[in-house]
Parts: sequence; C-alpha cells; structure tokens
Amino acid sequence: MTDAGHLARIHDTAELAQGTTSADAVVAHVRGELVELLQLRGCRFEYGTLLGRPPRLEQDGRVSVGRRRWDVERCGWPEGEIELRASGQGHYVGRYMLDPMPGSVPTLQARLVAVTLADQAGAALDTAGRPAAG
Repeated sequence: MTDAGHLARIHDTAELAQGTTSADAVVAHVRGELVELLQLRGCRFEYGTLLGRPPRLEQDGRVSVGRRRWDVERCGWPEGEIELRASGQGHYVGRYMLDPMPGSVPTLQARLVAVTLADQAGAALDTAGRPAAG
C-alpha cells in the first residue's frame, strides 16, 4: 500500500461522512476499510461498550496489552481480538474489534491510518447521536 493509497482511504471516508446522513454507513464503510488495510479475518463494531481488557490499538499506532507495549513489527498482532476505540469530539462512542489473520504484520503507517478511519467513524456517530444497538 502506498502513501497515496492510504490518503485515498482517508479522503474517501471523509467524503462519505460529509455526504451521508447515516452514521451507520460510515461505521460499515470503515469496518470494510479496516479489514482490507490491516489484513483482518473479520471486524465488528460495538456501540458504547467497554467490556473486558483486550489488547488495544492506541492513537499513536502502537498496540498495548494490559499496561505493556506490544512489538507488532517483531511479533505480529497479539492473540485474540484487538480493540480500536472510536471517539468523536473527545467522546467515546464505541470500538472496532479487530480479528487479525495469523502472521499478519501491519505497518505503523497502516495502523495510523486505521486509527484515523476509526476517528472519522467516531465523529460521524458523535454528530448523529448514538444508535440504540449494534
């Protein structure tokens, strides 16, 4: 994936978010982008829940497991699902639960794009108000 490809993902998502009245459409679009970008087996969005303490993809593109940093470049993704939080205007609105393919090692650049996409979905949800269920 080139820098132009990453920029196109961000731009296309921003255009969708500005041109639709459906925050759910943005959430679904971002889910598809994340699967392709991060080479995931699957991905789902949970509205407004923070159950458990799964590994987390942080805003700086690093991954943490508990209070420790996980070396994605050296070790790949940690076992199990990875949480990617979505926020809008500083308000937590939900999270993507990423199900990585075994052996995949996404670049820092791809992880930073993923965080940006999740934030775009979060902003759309914050503007629209939270849906009842997801």
